[in-house]
Amino acid sequence: MDLTKIIELLSYTIPAIVTGLVAIYFFKTYVANEDNRRNFLLRKENQKAALPLRLQAFERLVLFLERISLNKLLVRIPPTGKDPLKYSHKLITIIEQEFEHNLAQQIYVSETAWKAVVTSKNLMIKIIRTTADKKEIENADQLRAFILENELKNDSPTKAAISFLKLEVQKSL
Repeated sequence: MDLTKIIELLSYTIPAIVTGLVAIYFFKTYVANEDNRRNFLLRKENQKAALPLRLQAFERLVLFLERISLNKLLVRIPPTGKDPLKYSHKLITIIEQEFEHNLAQQIYVSETAWKAVVTSKNLMIKIIRTTADKKEIENADQLRAFILENELKNDSPTKAAISFLKLEVQKSL
């Protein structure tokens, strides 16, 4: 083969190879962009479907917190006897049942939002227990009155948790 034939062959092959490499690069870029676009559209569609479920979870958690707030709980659940410890156990049982009923909602809310709900529930139970253990409380009606009076003086943990949940909802909208 003489040199002119080799140069002629290279003059045809090198542009063909460069064109092929450019085509492969653009094809890969196009495929990657299409995959990203499809993934974005799928996420967007999933968010449309998940948003009502998330909002419903937030609604249920706010309802739970409202139901266990001491001023509403004590009005809704009157004492049936005189023993303050039995009444406090009854209140705590009702709070725990309400909580168990809403356990599945943690799937739809952030970890910090769920921790706020759990902390609020635990603080409500702690308030009931510590108040029931006071020696000056002799009957269930006194326990109820003392808890309500204390609730009026201090900020409720449920109010703080509800405020946090409202902020979470505003962020997700």
